[in-house]
Amino acid sequence: MKESIQTLLSYLEIDSEPSIVLDLDYTILGANSAYLRAYGNPAEDIPVGKKCFQVSHHYDKPCDLSGEQCPMNTAKKTKAPAKLLHIHYTPRGQEHVDVELRPILNDSREVVGYVERINTIKSASVQATGSGLVGSSPVFNKALSDLSRVAKTDLPVLLQGESGTGKELFARAVHDGSPRKNAPFVVVDCTGLADTLFESELFGYEKGAFTGAQQAKAGLIETAKGGTVFLDEIGDVPLTMQVKLLRLLESGTFRRVGGLETKNSDFRLVAATHKPLQKMVDEGKFRADLFYRICAFPIELPALRNRKDDIPKLVHSLLRRGSGPLGIQYVVSEKAMHALMGFSWPGNIRQLKNVLDRARVFADDGRIELEHLPEELLRPSQAYETVEAGTSRPKSKKLTVDELREIENNFNGSRRELAEFLGMSERTLYRKLGSDRETG
Repeated sequence: MKESIQTLLSYLEIDSEPSIVLDLDYTILGANSAYLRAYGNPAEDIPVGKKCFQVSHHYDKPCDLSGEQCPMNTAKKTKAPAKLLHIHYTPRGQEHVDVELRPILNDSREVVGYVERINTIKSASVQATGSGLVGSSPVFNKALSDLSRVAKTDLPVLLQGESGTGKELFARAVHDGSPRKNAPFVVVDCTGLADTLFESELFGYEKGAFTGAQQAKAGLIETAKGGTVFLDEIGDVPLTMQVKLLRLLESGTFRRVGGLETKNSDFRLVAATHKPLQKMVDEGKFRADLFYRICAFPIELPALRNRKDDIPKLVHSLLRRGSGPLGIQYVVSEKAMHALMGFSWPGNIRQLKNVLDRARVFADDGRIELEHLPEELLRPSQAYETVEAGTSRPKSKKLTVDELREIENNFNGSRRELAEFLGMSERTLYRKLGSDRETG
């Protein structure tokens, strides 16, 4: 067995991917040089003889017994490679990593060990950072895992989620994780563009194509040159232009406005929208054939209210990315952080950034306190009025949808009891919250 392990390790030495060899009892039998360069700690011994869950997670028992999924169970059952996204401890701190476990089979096709390949996902961080994606919550990790899988392919990606959830950062992460990462990343904002302007921006135009076209200009599709084109808010593309966009995606060819020459395109498509495209298809507001063309790999981006544990990391990251007077390093008080984590954030990360930018203006000493935050964060149920001593009831007729949602999230009781508390019928409450779901 030792000879077989040494032979395997010799083979893995020529592999540029960090790899370790495990036995059936999670024990590390060896590691290649790429692993030691990426994850080895000079202050510690080589991890041979240690359990993989001890080294990677600092657990005292296997991952699946510690509340996480373990790829070893799947690989053992299927006798095929199994892949998962994990958060591992490394010499640089905790990091997102792709873990791929490949079973080692003997002549009888019995699993006798595993080769584990581990790659750090560089487009996201578990810790506060000055750029890129930040988070470690389960819903964030799910989106990141999907992104990591599809990035290496050339499939079209559709990013779906509420406004302000960081679609452009996710799109750039898809590009940076792809074989096209050294080519351009081109952003096309589809919001508010008229048909003619959208066409000329996307495809370019020839000299004299229209008034003011004094010279030919290449469009954004041409400038991509083997890279990635990010169509932001693709749900806003006019129906008449959807036909030409579909033709581009199907044939890989286009013509400049006013031109006769057919040009070939070479790009990877990433699209994003906060609109319900499937519903728009049903209503005839978005072409079904285009929808199915761009929706090869949909990724749902989580709303900030569904990843509240990530808020402290995001706060520290956004404060690092912004600029303050005289190079002040901003911190957030415990009470202010509690208020930030308790808010529902209908505008998501974009709204959080704006709140922090505003708070910096008032925090002269660099410490953000409760009084530096907007009033709606301090009193999310600000529409309350006192109806009798010790009893508060919201002014339901003046409540916005966001305020209703905030009250619902913090109310301990049934929908019927909530409606009674608000002084409205249960049917009215359902209608108000239902309309929010349809339009949000």
